[in-house]
Amino acid sequence: MTEITALKDGLLADVAAADSVDAVEQLRVGALGKSGVVTALLKTLGAMTPEERQLRGPVIHDLRESVTAAIVGRKAALEQAALDARLATERLDMTLPAQETPQGSIHPVSQVMDELAEIFADLGFAVATGPEIEDDWRNFTALNIPETHPARAMHDTFYFPDRDSEGRAMLLRTHTSPVQIRTMMSQEPPIRIIAPGRVYRSDSDATHTPMFHQIEGLVIDKGITLGHLKWTLETFLKAFFERDDIVLRLRPSYFPFTEPSVEIDVGYTMEKGQRVIGGSGDAENGGWMEVLGSGMVHRRVIANCGLDPDEWQGFAFGTGVDRLAMLKYGMNDLRAFFDGDQRWLRHYGFSAFDVPTLSGGVGA
Repeated sequence: MTEITALKDGLLADVAAADSVDAVEQLRVGALGKSGVVTALLKTLGAMTPEERQLRGPVIHDLRESVTAAIVGRKAALEQAALDARLATERLDMTLPAQETPQGSIHPVSQVMDELAEIFADLGFAVATGPEIEDDWRNFTALNIPETHPARAMHDTFYFPDRDSEGRAMLLRTHTSPVQIRTMMSQEPPIRIIAPGRVYRSDSDATHTPMFHQIEGLVIDKGITLGHLKWTLETFLKAFFERDDIVLRLRPSYFPFTEPSVEIDVGYTMEKGQRVIGGSGDAENGGWMEVLGSGMVHRRVIANCGLDPDEWQGFAFGTGVDRLAMLKYGMNDLRAFFDGDQRWLRHYGFSAFDVPTLSGGVGA
């Protein structure tokens, strides 16, 4: 027992006298490492009789704990002393000019959002917003999306484990269409709104991300026809791409919340190996590209919102804001939008002074 006490006193004295972190580490290895003296004593416990283990075991364990605590404390003290010495000698003169001028830029998504708001404001549309966490009634049921529709599947939609007070499933909205439902239920027609915002779907590749940005439009009034929809979208696309030779093609499609439903294709031409929006869609020097989904609002959707579909009609449309930005400004990978790469932002970002206006050009 005397030799253990002497070993303890010697080790504690050596730790207290250590003058560097490296010296403390050497002492730790010599005492508590695989071949350390304290480790060797611990290994002898297995060969002892129960009586010897009861007598010597607590002393050996006390040795290990005392040496461990001393090493930890001494190492922390030395590290703090080194930090204090470094802080005492280092100085930063805040009056010196910055080596690099701070820079910032407007993200292309934010810029395109502003461009869209400017264009549609000129057409008499207001901007409407809604929560990104929605219930499945507003996100699906009110929009005439049946229970068996693939969009409701777990692999497409991010659901929450808890339900709301009415027992409805909660989810991250998969489109901004719930804003249309909220507007029709809270506002008397006529209605002219756009609903920009973030939406979420379980998808990820070069042209899809789990979170992306969408803009939808809604018009509810009396005597609304498909011709009003075509004129609105044609006017919008001409202003957005800043070209007068925009040509649209309407293809029959299917969406649960519109009837009839149409996909909107826009003609493009090839210039220097790049697709440029505009032109007739001639196959020899271009083609057609789908840019929007749209249609006349389904009678059931109007009725679900408490309006009389015999009195009120309307059209709706939607497209991806990120996709519009890619088409207009020549980006080929959607994932780069959310990487936070400053080089990408410096290249594609916009100056805060580039405020979109119809008179000066929305993309100026």
